Amino acid sequence: MFSKKGIINHQTFTLLVKEHSQKLYYVVRRMVANHDDANDLVQEAFTKAWEKRKQFKGDSQPYTWLYSIATNLCLEFLRKKKVRQHLSISNYDENLAKQLTAPSVFSGNETQRLLYSALYTLPEKQRLVFVLKYFDDLKYSDIARITSTTEGALKASYNIANKKIEYFIQQQLNLLGTNTSY
Repeated sequence: MFSKKGIINHQTFTLLVKEHSQKLYYVVRRMVANHDDANDLVQEAFTKAWEKRKQFKGDSQPYTWLYSIATNLCLEFLRKKKVRQHLSISNYDENLAKQLTAPSVFSGNETQRLLYSALYTLPEKQRLVFVLKYFDDLKYSDIARITSTTEGALKASYNIANKKIEYFIQQQLNLLGTNTSY
């Protein structure tokens, strides 16, 4: 399926799309919240991957290469959207979190809504690390390849994100009058 240089042929690419499109969609969706935006970005990621397939050297797993393309597109998309809407980073993330109350965007229970609301309070890169580690259970070595970041920095970022999420959820529970510790 791969040549000696790791070049992806049509058959291999078709298998990659079938195997990874759903996983990639959920990573992207957790980053951008909106279903249509997520679909567009996943399609763009696969298009870009196909166009750049000859650049794939085979020195990493194909899924890390795909995730890298998709997550870079997500980060660029979020930056552009913030600029277009003339919003500060925190205001844009607040808008993402508010979208979670719409049934067309989110259909989970209250606990899941709290988790996703907390997720959108994180800076984009922390959110990305948290999504890849917590939801997709990727190894730090794979996340390092995807994000071009050291494993040590990723571990620190994940731990900070985890603490911020716990703090956010605890604050929300306190506001609701729930005295349960998270």
